[in-house]
Amino acid sequence: MAKKPETSSRIADNKKAAFNYFFEERFEAGMVLQGWEVKAAREGKVQLTDGYVVIRDGELYVLGCMINPLKSASTHVNPDAIRTKKLLMKKDEIKRLIGKVEQKGYTLVPINLHWKNGKIKCEIALAKGKAEHDKRDTIKDREGKREVERAMKSRNR
Repeated sequence: MAKKPETSSRIADNKKAAFNYFFEERFEAGMVLQGWEVKAAREGKVQLTDGYVVIRDGELYVLGCMINPLKSASTHVNPDAIRTKKLLMKKDEIKRLIGKVEQKGYTLVPINLHWKNGKIKCEIALAKGKAEHDKRDTIKDREGKREVERAMKSRNR
């Protein structure tokens, strides 16, 4: 029996989150999605850039995660691209997160969406916001690494 070709398990990344926040802890949560959202995710029509996680009534929800519907979406389904999506985690993990988020400066941000055992999972992080000088340090480090790479590349020629 032929095996399926290995596809990339990453659906979408939130690169902006790593620039704006320090990640303290990472968690993996399931997502409650509709059928058209799963099909759109397979096509890569997901954007996490402006997404964030809120806690309401002891449950986690992702806001601002945009899943653009496909052109071939069914006529009887009314797709909403910025619908609030529920995250699924164990109750004791959620309680611990609530305690941490209530501390000053902590927030929950989605880092990426990926496939795991045929289901879409959302990796979220307990994060603390970076100050402006921290962001400048990140840019400076990135530029320094690029300079070193260029120098090494030209040296090897």
